[in-house]
Amino acid sequence: MDDVAIYLEKFKRKKQKNTYLLKVGKNKKLSNFLTKVLVSVIFFLVSLIYIRNDASNAVIYKKYVFSETLPFTKIKQAYENLFGEAVPVANKEKTVFGGSLVYKNIEPYQDGEKLTVSANSLVSNLTGGIIVYIGEKEGYGNTVIIQGNDGADIWYGNLQNVNVKLYDYVEKDTTIGETMDDTLYLVIKKNDTYLKYEDYKN
Repeated sequence: MDDVAIYLEKFKRKKQKNTYLLKVGKNKKLSNFLTKVLVSVIFFLVSLIYIRNDASNAVIYKKYVFSETLPFTKIKQAYENLFGEAVPVANKEKTVFGGSLVYKNIEPYQDGEKLTVSANSLVSNLTGGIIVYIGEKEGYGNTVIIQGNDGADIWYGNLQNVNVKLYDYVEKDTTIGETMDDTLYLVIKKNDTYLKYEDYKN
């Protein structure tokens, strides 16, 4: 009889602990959501005040907000310096290429280069950064653009089975997708200059 009472008491304590952990987890999710909403509202209000303050501000705002790529990685680094890690990384992807792409041939193509690779090759990113674009680009097919921590925008074209989402932060060597066939289009742009892959990796 005592064993039954002890077992019931342990079960009751375990249930209370699980209930507490569940509440804490829900509170953290709610807190993260509310933080994102609050930051969005603040950005919207500051933008609205700036635009309404002067007519010339609207032109400047349109020029830099709608036509320029925001420096997401610099904003992220500044945020982390002030407040710590913005989004905890739950699980790290396994490395595939160790910071370099494996290819059979490379040749110039439009603003970048065309790499001949094995059919349906896995493609990992060359540097840590933020996904700023996923979609079709004329001449490149389905394309993922990553704004790297070093300020370079890197395009990976002709991809399928893309397993990253817009505005994800990805570590270096994260698998972002695979090539549609044996072709990978690569464009590397830094400080308004297009770089060759060999020059960039060195």
